[in-house]
Amino acid sequence: MDRLGNIEAFVEAAELGSFTLAAERLRLSPSALSRRVAQLEEELGVRLFNRTTRAVRLSEDGRAFFERSRGALRELKDAQEAMSRLRERPAGLLRVEAPSILGRHVILPALVRYTSRYADVQVELTLRDHPSDLVSDGIDLALRLGALEDSGLIARRLGRTRMSVCGAPSYLRRRGTPRSVNALAAHERLGLALHGRLLPWRLRDGTKVRELSPSRRIVVNSAEALIDLAIDGAGLAWMCDFTMARARAGGQLVEVLADAACDELPIHVLSLQSRHVLPKVRAFVDVLATELARIGVDR
Repeated sequence: MDRLGNIEAFVEAAELGSFTLAAERLRLSPSALSRRVAQLEEELGVRLFNRTTRAVRLSEDGRAFFERSRGALRELKDAQEAMSRLRERPAGLLRVEAPSILGRHVILPALVRYTSRYADVQVELTLRDHPSDLVSDGIDLALRLGALEDSGLIARRLGRTRMSVCGAPSYLRRRGTPRSVNALAAHERLGLALHGRLLPWRLRDGTKVRELSPSRRIVVNSAEALIDLAIDGAGLAWMCDFTMARARAGGQLVEVLADAACDELPIHVLSLQSRHVLPKVRAFVDVLATELARIGVDR
């Protein structure tokens, strides 16, 4: 009997409140995970979960066992990672969180290089635009774009990105290339809404910084959708430089009014306070920094 594996299956199911989600995280079938929990219940002689057709909830005995076993598993994980530190080679599971805009353009290319270089690591990447709590979600590293709130986490600045205006060659041929900020009034300005707020365009006009409202004919809540619309010629887009780097290099987008770009957003990586930086964490941050430099993000 794999007692440790059974306990791990139980803890995951208890944390997630779902056998299905726990099975996915542990790369098991739901039936295999259910068998593991049943074996553990048989060995302990108690019912750990109260099951219904719609949900699983911890029993009173299950709640008591969960608190003890979760702490034991954490200690075991710390011991394993301590051994990894001794070896000074990246190994083990790395959980990373990032906004979707950074995920596609920075994290995914970095993951390819990271996993190719270090054979003993596994990576779980979660893309979400609403930041989570690193401790409760078990996240090792999180990327953030823009100003940081005071969180008590370790923050390392990896770079900064400009906000600039781009359009497709087909759109510029059809509507003309704007030569001034005032000329943007005659153009389709694609809108991006984040967290329910439509972002204004901020551009330098001589010695002043002006805010322009998007046209509102097309408003999306996804930076990826905004870029796709701009590539298809739907209008001009105001976005982070790095998100448009690939499209500009391939001739799909062209920057306009380069002298008007004024806003710069910092890119940080966050991690938990710790006396030791694990090799898997340190190596991934180094790969991220290299990837940002490769796509032209300034330090």
